[in-house]
Amino acid sequence: MKTLLLLLASLSAFAQTSTDEAAVRTTIKLMFDGMRKGDSTQIKNTFLPGGSLQTIAKNKEGDVSVRTEDLNKFAASVVKYPAFTLDERLSAMDIKIDAELATAWTPYVFYLKDQKSHCGVNAFTLVKVNGNWKIQSIIDTRRKDNCPDLPKP
Repeated sequence: MKTLLLLLASLSAFAQTSTDEAAVRTTIKLMFDGMRKGDSTQIKNTFLPGGSLQTIAKNKEGDVSVRTEDLNKFAASVVKYPAFTLDERLSAMDIKIDAELATAWTPYVFYLKDQKSHCGVNAFTLVKVNGNWKIQSIIDTRRKDNCPDLPKP
């Protein structure tokens, strides 16, 4: 009987994790779809209030720093471009979840007007609030070399 209860509890936890993983994927996809469409509202709706965007940067001397971008300015900037001018394509998504916390590691290639611009990795932190997964933060790397070709989503 104990074995059966443990098995049922494990299956329930697995089902919840699978559902949450799909919801995390959807939130991230909605954010990038909003960027592609130039929809600032859709982008902002995927974030928690106070969410952050950061980039790890190197200067000419190779010194590393972290730049923080204002989320509202970022969301407003995508409106300036015709739809599908900005296209960030993911090659994978590795998601880890514990309770109301999720992380997603997403290697990407960024295309500007169908031309490769740069590539790197996004590290997302998401929080489940009122049953919905929202982005708390994204930090990324950016480089111009060794960027693979990725098909359009």
